[in-house]
Amino acid sequence: MNNLLAVPVLVCLTGAGAAFLAGRHPTFQRIVSITAVAVVSIVAGLLVWLTDAATVVLWVGDWPQPLGIVLVADRLSALMLLVAALVSLAVLVYSTGQDTDELRRETPVSIFHPTFLLLVAGVSNAFLAGDLFNLFVSFELLLFASYVLLTMGGTRERIRAGSVYVVVNLVSSALFLVALASTYAATGTVNLAQLAVRLGELPLEVRGVLQVLLLTVFAIKAAIFPLSAWLPHSYPTAPAPVTAVFAGLLTKVGVYAIIRTQTLLFPTEPLSGLLGVAGVATMLLGILGAVAQVEIKRMLSFTLVSHIGYMVFGISLATAPALAGAIFYAAHHITIQATLFLVAGLIQRLGGSNSLDRLGGLARVSPLLGALFIIPAMNLAGIPPLSGFVAKLALLQAGVADGGPLAWALVISGVVTSLLTLYAMAKIWNRAFWGVAPPSVLAQVESFDSPELGRPLPRLMVGSTMGLVALALAFTVAAGPMYDYVERSASALFDRSYIAAVLGGGSR
Repeated sequence: MNNLLAVPVLVCLTGAGAAFLAGRHPTFQRIVSITAVAVVSIVAGLLVWLTDAATVVLWVGDWPQPLGIVLVADRLSALMLLVAALVSLAVLVYSTGQDTDELRRETPVSIFHPTFLLLVAGVSNAFLAGDLFNLFVSFELLLFASYVLLTMGGTRERIRAGSVYVVVNLVSSALFLVALASTYAATGTVNLAQLAVRLGELPLEVRGVLQVLLLTVFAIKAAIFPLSAWLPHSYPTAPAPVTAVFAGLLTKVGVYAIIRTQTLLFPTEPLSGLLGVAGVATMLLGILGAVAQVEIKRMLSFTLVSHIGYMVFGISLATAPALAGAIFYAAHHITIQATLFLVAGLIQRLGGSNSLDRLGGLARVSPLLGALFIIPAMNLAGIPPLSGFVAKLALLQAGVADGGPLAWALVISGVVTSLLTLYAMAKIWNRAFWGVAPPSVLAQVESFDSPELGRPLPRLMVGSTMGLVALALAFTVAAGPMYDYVERSASALFDRSYIAAVLGGGSR
């Protein structure tokens, strides 16, 4: 069954090639893309079941161990892969629901589908990578695909945003290469399991330098303050499906990399102080940026940055309960943030704008759209008994149990951020959904009978968004079993079973 580990990457790469060659056949492209991501979802579900019993390892090629490329799935990577695949599938269906004219203008099909599959391949490879170089390759694949998706349509605004995104990520990539070279020079390997053994033999100062280098790289990818300024300027310009998958997946790859390296490579030096301060700043400054916005996509981009702080909260405490909360929050947040960006796309389609100054009365025009917004919005704010409340409660309990001054600062910041998130979501509801619809919205609604404009809310777009809402609610319904799973995942991060599974006989 370990051969399953290669399937998510191979299927997406093969599908990307087929979709690229079929550039003049959009229907075939959609079928290929949806089928490929559906296969990844099924494989990820099988891996979640398999890894609950044991870590699954695949050495690629016929290289002698541990010299070759290794793919590894444990509970953490399998869970992240499953949630990422399900969200990607929903986004693909959503994009399929857009009318032909909008697809040509916003997400050109001939470009979108092969590039989207490359993005999913990069995300899958990142979650399964068992060595730092393979992780670097994943990041570069993500950079290539995300730049193409971000600048689709070629508007000045998107090119400007894409340029900022590329410059920041190229700096991150260069820094990652420095970290890779330094790590290999110091240890003679980039295999994560071998590094976990060999790093302990290095002087404390050398370990500290390598740790800070890797943390800086991954903090840029995860948009952790003060390395997060690029995100709110890049994401809002992209089409709704692109922004949704970016918000849901790309930052979580960075968070995953931090969890993996912190627990596996540097378990005795968690840098709790540095990460704790970064967590407090990320939560508070991100949400203050959100409440100051009047455009929905920019507001959601700032909340995305802010809520990364909750995951840093759990990582900084470096305990199994805190990491369990961070893992649960990451899985929950992938779904919620992607859903809200898809809803933002529906709002723009129905109201003709993402600006709160130009919207109003959408709940009366489309009660269904109001329901699709309010459920994930309240989940993001952490209203009980939704999964956002479960995740935040776990983190707050871990912080209180720690009892240190920084832990209390994280707890207080978490509570304040949750309240301000509720305020931001209420602001969107009151100004976009409540009140009287402005003339622009009424004119848009009256024109729906025009065959050129199509239906206001296409069924596939609404259906895929409803699917993500249902997935988030499933996290709430199954919160008990799922939290037991993430607790086992967090405990396994500290018991060093990953090393034994990869190295087998103990090769160093």
